[in-house]
Amino acid sequence: MEKFGKSQSFKRSEDVRFLTGHGRYIDDIAPDGALHGFLLRSPVAHATITSLDVEAAREAEGVALVLTVDDLLEAGMDIRMGGTVLTNRDGSKAAEPERPMLARGKLRHVGEPVALVVAETLQQARDAAELIELDYDDLPAHVEVCAGGETIHPEAPDNRAFDWGMGDEAATAEAFDKAARVVRLEVGDNRVIVNAMEGRGCYAEWDGARLHVAFNGQGVWGLKGELAEAMGLDPEAVRITNPDVGGGFGMKAASYPEYFVLAQAARVLGKPVRWISERTEGMLSDHAGRDLTTMAELAFDADHRILGYRIHTMCNLGAYNSGFGQPIQTLLFSKVLTGTYDIPTAYMRVEGFFTNTTQVDAYRGAGRPEAIYVIERVMDRAARELGLDPIELRKINFIKDFPYKTVTGETYDVGDFPRVLDHAILDADVAGFAARKDESAAQGKLRGLGLCFYIESILGDPAEDVRVEFTEDGGAVIYVGTQSNGQGHETVFAKFLSDHSGIPFDKIAFVQGDSDLIARGGGTGGSRSVTTQANVTLSCVRQMVEGFSAFLAEEMGVEAAEVRFDDERFRAEGSNLTPTMLEVAEMARAKGREDLLTWSARDQIEARSYPNGAHFAEVEIDLETGVTEVVKYTVVDDFGNLINPMLAEGQVHGGVAQGLGQALCERTVFDEDGQLLSASFMDYAMPRADDMPWVKFDVEPVPSTGNPMGMKGCGEAGTVGALAAVSNAMQDALWEKGVKQVDMPFTPMRVWSLLQGAPLAAE
Repeated sequence: MEKFGKSQSFKRSEDVRFLTGHGRYIDDIAPDGALHGFLLRSPVAHATITSLDVEAAREAEGVALVLTVDDLLEAGMDIRMGGTVLTNRDGSKAAEPERPMLARGKLRHVGEPVALVVAETLQQARDAAELIELDYDDLPAHVEVCAGGETIHPEAPDNRAFDWGMGDEAATAEAFDKAARVVRLEVGDNRVIVNAMEGRGCYAEWDGARLHVAFNGQGVWGLKGELAEAMGLDPEAVRITNPDVGGGFGMKAASYPEYFVLAQAARVLGKPVRWISERTEGMLSDHAGRDLTTMAELAFDADHRILGYRIHTMCNLGAYNSGFGQPIQTLLFSKVLTGTYDIPTAYMRVEGFFTNTTQVDAYRGAGRPEAIYVIERVMDRAARELGLDPIELRKINFIKDFPYKTVTGETYDVGDFPRVLDHAILDADVAGFAARKDESAAQGKLRGLGLCFYIESILGDPAEDVRVEFTEDGGAVIYVGTQSNGQGHETVFAKFLSDHSGIPFDKIAFVQGDSDLIARGGGTGGSRSVTTQANVTLSCVRQMVEGFSAFLAEEMGVEAAEVRFDDERFRAEGSNLTPTMLEVAEMARAKGREDLLTWSARDQIEARSYPNGAHFAEVEIDLETGVTEVVKYTVVDDFGNLINPMLAEGQVHGGVAQGLGQALCERTVFDEDGQLLSASFMDYAMPRADDMPWVKFDVEPVPSTGNPMGMKGCGEAGTVGALAAVSNAMQDALWEKGVKQVDMPFTPMRVWSLLQGAPLAAE
């Protein structure tokens, strides 16, 4: 049983700093006197560069440096940005074209960086960039997610980057051949622009021997290694730091060209150089999310049990392979391919295509929301075609016995899906929906109810590091390997250490995001932070208890095995000494035992965790305008044991908001020439506070067996469940009007067009 005070809601200590304007973000902390960088970017989606003349810019007022790709090459830099590459179905390697840090030979998407101008002021850098003569011959843009069209890379002549598969294709085909009923549905998953509150940015400085790059990312160690390799530096000559970060959501996890180019500028000049993205610049250059279409098929027997599942996905990679672009809609998608259902055989085929658009990479959930969106949409369609209640069909096919190994190799350790769903049915007042639907109808509105039952597979590096130092002022410092992007790590990890060490919370300082201060770390992504960091913190506390017990044994006159620690004080039978951990640290300091004042640990969780839950959404649609409102939203999650329930609820609220944004209004639009038409908030609709319903949240925990705390990650779960819950509610509302196919985003014009039977192209 947990002691009182553990696993309790606890307000975030960092909020006072943020809410009073004392956050320290990348643009706040650039060194005084730092020069300003400005990127000249491609104005077209596809062209051959015929000339690039930067001499006038170099002579412009205030300009200190102009860098092109040729300058990087002359400096001996490896200009290739990294990207994970798959193995195709036929055993060949997927296409791996060069993605240069600055455009080389061709322009392949609007916003691709071409040259860096460094000047004393940002305005001088802008003015000088206008003097650069970039001449090019236009090429046809390829923006459709399909094979063919103008070749973007010779390594992929038909623009197909990969053709990947997983599962037993023959067994799945056999299951479909003997099925009593087959249900098919094409599911579109619209591209979104991440739009973190704080745009990407960095500054770089070089002291003649050592490089320091500060950037607002999701961890420091990946960029440290990549910069060292690209610039031919010893890793020990590179320091990477992350300050406060105003949102990441996966988009800030990968490395970007600007970080490398600014680092080289600082090395050349011997002066610090800074850069921060503007909003439209970010929309043109940040990695986007989603952008795929899937044909999904379910085979059922006569008792409505699933015999097989088959999908064929076409996904957009953008102009280049990004850091994780290829694995997201393949390997990561496959982690929860079959959702929470007992499916004996499945096969997934995914084709990835290059287009003359911005790269597509991780966005909150990274493959898992996409997979759950597909299976939950086709399950909902199956219920309609089979004449069953969607809840009943899910219960018929739920996995019931654990541990359960899925057809894609995941082992779900625990779960109780019917119990979670029953809890959500009560919380959502499903029984009262019919009356609410009648009330909406009386007001001339359609009302729909949608369910999504999701499961997550928590990803990322299972190992993590921590260091705890006892300070001379009678406190302690915890150094962590993860990186907060606004989730509340400063509170969570200090409080977790306090709970298990007895060190008062207000005596613990928190340090993150500095590659000089902690040897390794996995950063933030895939909802890994709490499980991995708490796990290694427990390991560190055990080491501290063991070491302090051995030290105290002499002071107490007992054997070390007789010293016990009760999370607050050390005690031993027959001794009056009952010191706290801080008091033992002071005793050790007085005795000159410096070895007892710093503790480091590295540990890894034994297995993944699988949070799951039910989302119920209710929507109202105005028949005359197509305006849709989410009027009721209910979530019941199984997150296992929670450290801080209030912060978990906040994560769910934020995740649902991002999911509702994609479902209701966010739509990325390129024209046939590859120009981004939704490149500002005038044209790209972000959800506002009045678009959001109150999210009723509750938990039905089944502790994980994959880590000692029994926890399951929660950071992305809200988004994973929201997409299908809202879409299924829309389908429920529109079905009676004869609309059989609905796809996000449900903007007023799109919904109105569906109701009129008009083509969506009219939008």
